Order: sequence, then structure tokens, then C-alpha cells
Amino acid sequence: MQPPLSADSAVTTIPSNLYGMALLNDPLYNKGSAFSAEERAQYGLAGLLPPRVETLEEQVVRAYEAFIDSESPLQRHIYLRQLQDSNEVLFYRLLSEHIEEMLPIVYTPTVGDGCRRFSHIYRRPRGLFVSYPERGNIRQILANRPNKDVDVIVVTDGERILGLGDQGAGGMGIPIGKLSLYTLIGGIHPSRTLPVLLDVGTNNPRRLADPLYIGWRHQRVTGAEYDAFVEQFISAVELEMPGVCLQWEDFAMPHARPLLNRYRDRILSFNDDVQGTAAVVLGAILAAINVTGRPLIEQQIVILGAGSAGIGVADYLRAALVGKGLSELEARARFFIVDKVGLLHSHRYDLTVEQAIYAQPWDNVAAWAKGDACIIGLSDVIEQVNATILIGLSTVGGAFKQSVVQTMARKVDRPIIFPLSNPTSLAEATPEDLMRWSDGRALVATGSPFAPVDFAGCAIPIAQCNNVFIFPAVGLALAACKATRVTDAMLIAAAEALGRCSPALRDASESLLPHLENARRVAARVALAVALQAVSDGVAPAANEEQLRQRIAGAQWLPAYS
Repeated sequence: MQPPLSADSAVTTIPSNLYGMALLNDPLYNKGSAFSAEERAQYGLAGLLPPRVETLEEQVVRAYEAFIDSESPLQRHIYLRQLQDSNEVLFYRLLSEHIEEMLPIVYTPTVGDGCRRFSHIYRRPRGLFVSYPERGNIRQILANRPNKDVDVIVVTDGERILGLGDQGAGGMGIPIGKLSLYTLIGGIHPSRTLPVLLDVGTNNPRRLADPLYIGWRHQRVTGAEYDAFVEQFISAVELEMPGVCLQWEDFAMPHARPLLNRYRDRILSFNDDVQGTAAVVLGAILAAINVTGRPLIEQQIVILGAGSAGIGVADYLRAALVGKGLSELEARARFFIVDKVGLLHSHRYDLTVEQAIYAQPWDNVAAWAKGDACIIGLSDVIEQVNATILIGLSTVGGAFKQSVVQTMARKVDRPIIFPLSNPTSLAEATPEDLMRWSDGRALVATGSPFAPVDFAGCAIPIAQCNNVFIFPAVGLALAACKATRVTDAMLIAAAEALGRCSPALRDASESLLPHLENARRVAARVALAVALQAVSDGVAPAANEEQLRQRIAGAQWLPAYS
């Protein structure tokens, strides 16, 4: 279970300038009906609240009833967002007590609908919109942030929201949701987080034609103009918030890795789609191979999807293979990556530098091609390779066909199959089908939440490969250890720590990843591994394990009234 909530981590003293309705309208300091009689007199609240003074626990009961009464997931998402905008302590306390039920509403998969409908469900401003027409005024925009001391920024340009594509200004739902999890699970104080939307336009015709669209109604800025705009933003961040951690989120492939590479050695930053996804998948894979008993260096890995997430996963798995003793060439040979054109191989001249690393030598795979087009599809690869691991990051719903899964299951006793695309409708296969097609032998983790699968009289839990097990812990570690950079070794350390937390290590029939009710405790363990690696990498001040453990515990805010 999670550690008990403690008043020791309550919000700070109410500022003297907050009085009457101004206090009730401030989500960080508002207690609503929980203000005591003394506080009501002190802060001019007499008559503005019902006479009964309630406890936080009583408020949670009422808030949960309102949540349950909401008719659809989207309505529940809207309700929780409104609660967050009115009383953050109550919001986070409610989530902490119903985390498994509410995480899919606050974040994936419901946040996808929230982004598509963002302009229609918009109620109250949160975060900063930095639009291209205001590019000469970015520092002043950052200076307008509601809270001056910020530990973590999550920034997106809205171009690749989950698997839904370009949502323009609606992409702001993702930074808001991500930062909620930084607080809920990592314990970062909500006042020290800042969601940011870089509004460079949208190429989504539905958004452009929507009369209620709240973003800049313009085609996307590209090329040198786009790069210059991002540079202006980063320069302003350096001046206004030196040392802040910046998480790049849901940038399209042409921008995701170039931006990461351009700025990773200049500012404290990482890309959750590239590095966070890779780390959580690596953690789940390490847990799965412990169940199979087959070591990592014996795995043959097929990945469907060669975007930033797919290549990021391959990079971390490759690093882990090299760490186990394989050479670079030997490690690369274990990967068979398929995109919408087919297998990446050396006769393809459309590959990026990052993709080309995993191109199979054409001479080794030429016989697999059917016809004269040099195209080798997923089914061809599965027929030819004794694949032990199949990972989907393609955003193509149903891409793992029955024939593919059954062919794989004939060759390996416990196939490891991860359909990771979000939201649920874009998953490459459902866990139920995977279990049925593999006679219950598949080890499954998914990108979106799925209920346990009933098979042969047993309820088989399905792990959700959710980045929530990684990025909140990384943010917590960075705040606690005062790191100046994020290294890949730090993310790999996070993955290894997550793998060590797997319930399947104690019971092979259990989930590959921890239960969400334990996410906060797991975050502290993962954060410690990240902080230790940061010190080892020389990007954080010297500290021993006990010092870091204490700093991490001290950095975790818990929702309670003062």
C-alpha cells in the first residue's frame, strides 16, 4: 500500500494577500468547507461557506459521489479537471484513494478525448500558451507564470498527441495530465509544476474549421522558423527558470529526437516518448524474461513501429544487451524493426540515421521478400525469426493478427507480447485475443489499461506499460539530487529498478509491473536509483545513498490541509 498521508507534507501557510473570495478561488490554498471557524473569521470567509466545518475525508466522500454520478469517462475527466482548478489538495487526495479507477480518466485513455474536445470543454486557464505570433514576447509570457518557483515543465507542440495525431492547442491536455501525475505519484508540489503549449498552428482540418477552436488558427510553422521559435523558447526558459527540468512531450518524429539531441547537453531535459517509454518497456521486459528463465542475451526482438518511441525502446534494449556482454553488432542483429513500409533493411534508402542503426543486412533477409518490391512485412519476419519478444508501437489497431501470434507461439514457450499503442482503440491486439491465440502462454503488457483476462478458470492480470512508473520518479530524483543533466544511464537505472519491483518476480502468475496502488512507493525506489546514477555520472553533487533517500522522502508532497 501507499505510505500514509501526513499533515507534515501539507501546503504552506496561506499568503496574506489571499482573503475572502480570492482565497476560495485559489486552488492551491482553498479548503472549501474544511476551513475552520477561526480561519473563516481570519480570512473574511464568514457567510461565504455553509456553516458546517468538514474534514478532508468527508469532502473526499462527496467528491467521489460526484465522480461516480458523471455519466461518461469524458464527463468524469471534466469533473476532475474542475476539481483540480478549485481545490488541489482535495483533487490529489481523491485521486490517491482511487488511483486505479481514476488514472485512466485523468490520463490515458480518456485524456485523448479530452484533447480532441479541449476547445469545447475549456473552463479555466492552466499553464502557459506560447503562440508563434507572440514569439518576440516569450520571456514576458514565462514571467506571467502563476508560481515563480518551478521544478518541472512539461511542454508539447500538440503535433503527435498519443496516437491521435495533430491536436494543435488541444494538446495542452497532455502536459496538464502528465504534471498531475508528477504530483500524485512523484510527489512534486503542484505549485512547482508548469504545463506549456507551444502553439505553432495545426494542420488538422477539423481543428481549423472548428469555430470554437481556441488555438492559433494557422497551418503549422515548419523548418527554420520552427527551430528558431523553439530556440527562443529555450533561451527564455534559461533566463527565467535556470535549472528547471523540461520534459518534451508528444512531439512528432521529425522533431522529437532532434530537439532532444539539440538541447539535452544544454538544459536539464528529457523526452518521455523516447526515453520514458523506452525505460518502462525495458523494465517490463526485464521482469518478463525473469519469468521465462531465458536471459536477455538470448532474446530475438521484433518491434512494429519505427517512430521515436519504437526506436527509443530499441536503443535502451540494445544498451541493456551490450551491458550483458554483447558487442554493438551482436546486439543490433537481435532487432527486427518493421514500419509501415516493412522491415528496416540496408536496401531501404528512406531511413533516418537512428533507424538505419537497426537495418538488417539485405543479404541476410532478401529471401524473405515476396515479389520484386523488397518489402518484408511483419508476418514474413515472424515466419522467419524465432522471435521471443514482439512489441507494438505502430498506432495501428489490430496489427497483431491471429496468424502472427500463433506462429510466434509455436516457436517459443512463453512469448512476450506488448501491444503498446495508445489509446485503447489503437492497441495492436487485445490481451484477451493474445491469451486465446497463445493458449494462455503469452506474457502481456499493454499501453492502455485492460481488465484481467479470464482464461482456463484463472484471472490473468495485464500489466500496463505506463510511463507513470518512470517520469514522476525521474522528476522527483532530479529535484532531490539537484542534477544538472539527464543521462540515458539514469533512465536505464530507472528501468532496472522498476524491473526489480515486479510482482511477477515473487509469483509468475502476477502482473509484470507493480499495481498502481503502489505507484508512489515504487516511485521513491526508482527515484533513488536515478539519483544514485546521477551522482555516479557526475551530473549531480556528491551524496551517499542514505542522504539521497532522505532528500527524496523530504521532497514528496502529500495532499493534506495545514
